Amino acid sequence: MVREIIEIDEEICVGCGNCVPNCHQGALQIIDGKARLISDLMCEGIGVCVGHCPTGAMTIEKREAEPYDEENVMEKIAAGGANVIRAHLEHLAQHGQTEYLSQATEYLRVHDIENPLGHGSACAGRNAQEAPTGHGGGSGCPGAAARSLRPVAHDGPAIRDDGPSARPASRLRQWPVQLHLLNPAAAYLQGADVLLAADCTAYACGDFHERFLKDKALAIACPKLDDGQESYLEKLVLMIDGARINTVSVLIMEVPCCRGLLAIAKAAAERATRRVPIKAVVLSVEGDVMSEEWV
Repeated sequence: MVREIIEIDEEICVGCGNCVPNCHQGALQIIDGKARLISDLMCEGIGVCVGHCPTGAMTIEKREAEPYDEENVMEKIAAGGANVIRAHLEHLAQHGQTEYLSQATEYLRVHDIENPLGHGSACAGRNAQEAPTGHGGGSGCPGAAARSLRPVAHDGPAIRDDGPSARPASRLRQWPVQLHLLNPAAAYLQGADVLLAADCTAYACGDFHERFLKDKALAIACPKLDDGQESYLEKLVLMIDGARINTVSVLIMEVPCCRGLLAIAKAAAERATRRVPIKAVVLSVEGDVMSEEWV
């Protein structure tokens, strides 16, 4: 069959990282100063990343493709060095590809190549789809690295008293939060209740964390100012069908332009194969709830 896949000219690539958050499949990382395709398996050749490359280093190649073969992929991955190998193994684990992970590990053993994760599949011991939290090595753009956080566990008002003065504690469960940067395969999205919030809502609502964010994964976006809103729709579809999120609460302001975010969520729900409940919550500019209903 004919398959489209991203090709990267390393001579032209400057490692700016613009492509990383715009790869919806999470198949790109910045490693050793260059953009690397660390998963042929996940790259679908959609090409959103190409439009964000300022040097023209990224192109879409159309070619006859055989079924995915992990051994063939590992030949190319191994040539990239330890950091590329590490990124590829972690990527397989993040996406639950345990069989391919075993094949990749066996390839390293047979060819006497050091496994950067250790002799076993150390990566598999992590949460199956959570990216590493460090900022070094092959973790790519630090701002897009998926991290699960530890919000307060009790049901009462969240107060941190571990500093010089008590203060409200965050209910945020993950990083990143901007919708362009979210990886639909991240562990914190699996089966989650998602709060899709317009950027301004957290500033208008004084009890945003306790009233709306508690026990939810967060995605923020601005339907008026953000570019690439078609990718927002595509990413939400992946979250509904792939991450099998439970519900979506869309929190918007009363201003007309904010309605676009609700429209994107509804369009994603219609395009997805799964059905997911959507709640629309509208805030006044004073932070009061004007309406709240399932739509």
